[in-house]
Amino acid sequence: MTDLTTDPAPDPTTTPLDSAEARRLLDLWDTQQEAYVAHRENRFQAMRDVLRLHLGDQPATVLDLACGPGALTDRVLTELPAARCVAVDYDPMLLRIATAALADHGDRADVRDVDLVADDWADRLGVDTVDAVVSSTALHWLSPAQLLAVYTAAAGLLRPGGILLNADHLRFGPEHPTLAAVAQRHDDRTQQAGFAAGALRYQDWHAEAARVPALAALVAERQRRFADRPQQPDSPLQFHLAALRTAGFAEVGTIWQYLDDHVVFARR
Repeated sequence: MTDLTTDPAPDPTTTPLDSAEARRLLDLWDTQQEAYVAHRENRFQAMRDVLRLHLGDQPATVLDLACGPGALTDRVLTELPAARCVAVDYDPMLLRIATAALADHGDRADVRDVDLVADDWADRLGVDTVDAVVSSTALHWLSPAQLLAVYTAAAGLLRPGGILLNADHLRFGPEHPTLAAVAQRHDDRTQQAGFAAGALRYQDWHAEAARVPALAALVAERQRRFADRPQQPDSPLQFHLAALRTAGFAEVGTIWQYLDDHVVFARR
């Protein structure tokens, strides 16, 4: 009698992504982001310097909020060999890339599917306390109320003396019309130069990622997750500083600025 039993077809949404392919997409992401963020590597270096100087060479846990494909986590783990990173995001495609791209760091990189809008996101990290929280060009997708909630939860996770670093464009308000105009012209020129040099636009990078079989099956899930997440109005620097104080941080300020691009600092 012929045995017609067959193994179930593999689930395409869990197909592993080759690490070399993930690294290729991460490199393309870096180039794409540099077209939108002038001096991005300088911004990252300022963050790494503060982390290294504050945390020292001791083992530490760093939480990367909305980590994307792992660009900042990769740099933190390279700069701080005694650290481990918990990297969280809600985009299934970016999570798949980060998991594969950060595999070389072994168990020092812990990538987790976490929605920062959810009330219980901090309970899903697998850690009770962290030494530092970082984020880069990501939290502007949150509404002001959601941002305050994330800052408050982050303060609750940080040990006493722990720090938070958030890098993002924090636009000039109507009280600074000249600076706002200069910053906009600079953004336009930065993007023109980056795209002319071959950088992909944001939507084109996602189209390139969707052509990879291990990621194509995640496109529909990505669209479902973000269908009700409209882009939020810009929150200025002063809102971030006020929100961090309200969240319970004892010391707030900035460690780096280039026009309207800032790295916000807070100490628990």
